[in-house]
Amino acid sequence: MTGRRRGRGSNVQQQNPQNQRGGQRGGQRGPHRALREPAAFAKNTGCESEIPQEKLTIAQARRGTPAHRPVRVYADGIFDLFHSGHARALMQAKNLFPSTHLIVGVCGDELTYKYKGYTVMTEDERYEALRHCRYVDEVVRDAPWTLTTEFLKTHKIDFVAHDDIPYTSAGSEDVYKHIKEAGMFVATQRTEGISTSDLITRIVRDYDIYVRRNLQRGYTARELNVSFINEKKYRLQNQVDKMKETVRTVEEKSKHFVYRVEEKSHDLIHKWEEKSREFIGNFLELFGPDGAWHAIQERSGRMLQALSPYSSPRGSPHGSPRGSPSSSPTRRRSLSPDSSSSPSSASSFSPPSSPSSSPSSPSSPKKEIHSSLKATSTYSRHLQS
Repeated sequence: MTGRRRGRGSNVQQQNPQNQRGGQRGGQRGPHRALREPAAFAKNTGCESEIPQEKLTIAQARRGTPAHRPVRVYADGIFDLFHSGHARALMQAKNLFPSTHLIVGVCGDELTYKYKGYTVMTEDERYEALRHCRYVDEVVRDAPWTLTTEFLKTHKIDFVAHDDIPYTSAGSEDVYKHIKEAGMFVATQRTEGISTSDLITRIVRDYDIYVRRNLQRGYTARELNVSFINEKKYRLQNQVDKMKETVRTVEEKSKHFVYRVEEKSHDLIHKWEEKSREFIGNFLELFGPDGAWHAIQERSGRMLQALSPYSSPRGSPHGSPRGSPSSSPTRRRSLSPDSSSSPSSASSFSPPSSPSSSPSSPSSPKKEIHSSLKATSTYSRHLQS
């Protein structure tokens, strides 16, 4: 029976493309059921169809005969914790023939507890799970553990679908042996890696994790059948995990903050170095040996020299040295009053005959002053920019 034992068969699902296409045609030939409606429960009296039920061979069924009715295929099992492995097995059974009416038998709790053990889901929950599978056309409640000839005739079953691994149960080496001998057995492939036993094993293996999970979700210790001490232990572990998660989050945020600070620091240092180099370059350009400040000082010296020229001594056609006593203005003012006040003496003095007193000399200091002022203003604008 499907779902009754843990198989180790091949995971490859072998399907005949002709069967898949036939299944689509069978949807047109057989009774059509909307997918939004669940499958119907089988009646206790069995199939009430008045169409005669002649015996078919697998070859005849695969050719699409009989044309007046679909092929009735039966698959049974426990179907506890209904999973993809169950659905794939039913999909294979549905697509065995061009037109297939799939009947699924689900064993009740009493038989299951007797021959297999306790289930996670109740029989009603398992019935509903099968009714809402898209491949199922009909569900038989409280199906028998071993199929009898009377049961097959009551439900007008043509073939029984199941994997071909012998199933030992209820004192029999293979509960499907008589079905195989009658030529009514069609094999399907099991799905490796998924079974009800595997799912239960995961839960049992990680029991503490799931108990803590459900305590966090609001379940009580009584509902989880957990003692008072274990409840406190699990809750303490949950608090510790929360603290660890908080610390981990803070560490990640701190690392991110430190990384951003380092980036900003590197940017600031880089900008400071650029500004420092720019400042030093401007300082050297201004106050260096060839800088503008020395040029300004030189021009200022020329301006002062141009504004206060020394007079040439009397009787010297070409002037005298700067340090000669006769060229000093104080020396000229120190003459006697009589000589300075008399008209004759005043008329005897002649203006100094220096080269700077020529008619063209007054314009030379003005040009030099103008060029110096122009250079100073140009440099000031350069510094401001």
